[in-house]
Amino acid sequence: FSSVAHICRDVNYGWLIRSMHANGASFFFICIYAHIGRGLYYGSYLYKETWNIGVMLLLLVMMTAFVGYVLPWGQMSFWGATVITNLLSAVPYVGGALVEWIWGGFSVDNATLTRFFAFHFLFPFVIAGATILHLLFLHETGSNNPAGINSDGDKISFHPYFSYKDLLGFAG
Repeated sequence: FSSVAHICRDVNYGWLIRSMHANGASFFFICIYAHIGRGLYYGSYLYKETWNIGVMLLLLVMMTAFVGYVLPWGQMSFWGATVITNLLSAVPYVGGALVEWIWGGFSVDNATLTRFFAFHFLFPFVIAGATILHLLFLHETGSNNPAGINSDGDKISFHPYFSYKDLLGFAG
């Protein structure tokens, strides 16, 4: 927490960086929900592999946002972590052990905060890998065509045209 306080107080426009990080997550979720809505409208769920990887991506992004929400370590964060992680105790046979593993002990404590910070750092790399898989499956099946017109004559190869475009978008 002291590093975040240092960024907010001592770094030029550090408060803006922190605010953009926190509010950017909300904007990111707006974009994700619009993407899911478009997929539902155009029937993209018919491409099972692409859709299932997208659902896994949604869950990973939600987990990343949740552990990031806990990091300020206020009362809302503490009780949010306690309530949400306790939901895992409903998993048959292993729920209690799973909750204790996530907590790093028998209650939400500093070990939990350390684990959540590590998860918040590591999950984006898992998300990046899953995004690459999502794009590979998308380019394998082809994008959903809302007009329903057969465009085989107009197709161009995935590599190098779209792969460079995706790489540039990912780097940006």
